[in-house]
Amino acid sequence: MTAERKRAITGWVSLFILMAMFSGLLKNHETLKALDFSFLLGKFGKIYENVDFTGKGGGGTRQGFLVALTLVPSLMLSSGLIAVAQELGALEAAAKFFKPILKPLMGIPGVTGLAFVSSFTSSDIGAVMTKELYDQNYINDEERAIFVAYQYAASGVVTNSISAGGPLLSISLLPLGGIILIQFIMKIIGANIVRFIIYKNRNKEVK
Repeated sequence: MTAERKRAITGWVSLFILMAMFSGLLKNHETLKALDFSFLLGKFGKIYENVDFTGKGGGGTRQGFLVALTLVPSLMLSSGLIAVAQELGALEAAAKFFKPILKPLMGIPGVTGLAFVSSFTSSDIGAVMTKELYDQNYINDEERAIFVAYQYAASGVVTNSISAGGPLLSISLLPLGGIILIQFIMKIIGANIVRFIIYKNRNKEVK
């Protein structure tokens, strides 16, 4: 077996493992949850009852700084996983697997597939991955703008619909699946509005 063939196989295997890790599908499994990104990320301990290290009653820049610190572990772990994915060939596999989906849907390359999957359950991870992809020249300015527009609206759509929207589910006329589907469709529409604006401005510059 050639080295290229071996890299292709490890790339596809690692892609599907990473997709499972970021999708949140493993978080409720007794054993496999050890591979779930949220489980690996863990949580901060409590200093007193329900108060963590960010404290209680803070505000302004100082409180913002502490909240920003809580994002550091997500950034470090997801950056590390991106590096592993790149080394194993998972990004090349993602480019092939997601290209037929993401290119017509939003005009972005398939290499954004892992960030696309992770953005369903976490806004932080999707954002960090998008930054890494841009810094490493996998996506350009225009593609980043479109992808950010998709992520910005209803970010972490599955997790936030269940947690933040939980109190409203009991009075909602739609089931949870329908609510998430509507949000997903609106996210796609938002991304395509930005895509259209970029396309229109590009044509103006050419003229």
